[in-house]
Amino acid sequence: MPIVVDIDVMLARRKMSVGDLADRVGITPANLAVLKNGRAKAVRFTTLAALCEVLQCQPGDLLRWEAEDAVSG
Repeated sequence: MPIVVDIDVMLARRKMSVGDLADRVGITPANLAVLKNGRAKAVRFTTLAALCEVLQCQPGDLLRWEAEDAVSG
């Protein structure tokens, strides 16, 4: 999929665990893992906004687009 999720990058920058982020955002660690690992088919704007608020970042810090050939190549 050409959308790459960089939650791990922001977690490392903020020195925060997945469990702590899930608690602060109000989602389950399992659902956060699905999103973090790029397996989610959709993201609610409310969830994205909560992630950005907790991580003090912009949506573009968490999601980016890569051309198909760059992802699979």
